[in-house]
Amino acid sequence: MKRASPDPRQQARRSALNALRRARRSADRAGVELSEWEGEFLGSVEERVKTYGRAFGDPEKGAAGVALSVLQTVKLAEISAKAKGKAKTVAPGRGLRRRGFHTSSEG
Repeated sequence: MKRASPDPRQQARRSALNALRRARRSADRAGVELSEWEGEFLGSVEERVKTYGRAFGDPEKGAAGVALSVLQTVKLAEISAKAKGKAKTVAPGRGLRRRGFHTSSEG
């Protein structure tokens, strides 16, 4: 008998919680001191995801089946990079480049 396909919201919730825990754990193992704000951010986002299934209330800040908003995801990536010893920051919307209008040289 086939299993029912998993709920995408539950998958997003588990994925977000695992990413938050992974970031904190890697910072602890590497001995990297997170700022007070970063520690509070990880704790509050984790608490909201556990309670509500997502960490933001405004539907314009992220898709319906996503647990973290775009900016929360960016900040989590920055904290993870800091924990790994990489100073590189992550730009929001990276990889999504807009192409301007091309004007022709004729005319």
